[in-house]
Amino acid sequence: MDLKETSKEKMGKVGKNPNFFASVRHALDGIGIILKEEKNMRSHALLGLIPLLLAWIFESSTTEWIVIIFCIFLVIIMEFLNTIFENVVDLVTDYEYHPLAKKAKDIAAGAVLVTVLFTIVIAAIIFLPEFVELYYKLI
Repeated sequence: MDLKETSKEKMGKVGKNPNFFASVRHALDGIGIILKEEKNMRSHALLGLIPLLLAWIFESSTTEWIVIIFCIFLVIIMEFLNTIFENVVDLVTDYEYHPLAKKAKDIAAGAVLVTVLFTIVIAAIIFLPEFVELYYKLI
């Protein structure tokens, strides 16, 4: 099917979800797919446990917990968006190289990287004073 073509017959196969539970099922399918197929998503999810563990160990404030959880989810959401962009580009180009396809994929990956770096800076602001204090207690 040409991407510019639409037909009720083809659209009927994709159609709207009949109810809320079908929507949730499809959303959960999407989460399962990205966890199964995307190594970076699994890495982000596992690495996201580290600041949660540190927040628990250092007895972080409620505000710090909120910021930490926000940053973790921001990285995960950006990885979802990156995966969406990659899949759409692959669909449109039929997996053939095109400089604009590379550009789009690189920019999407760059957005994830910037988000991860932002999260690392936030984590350093929250946890570095805790590590410094712990260091001085130990010496």
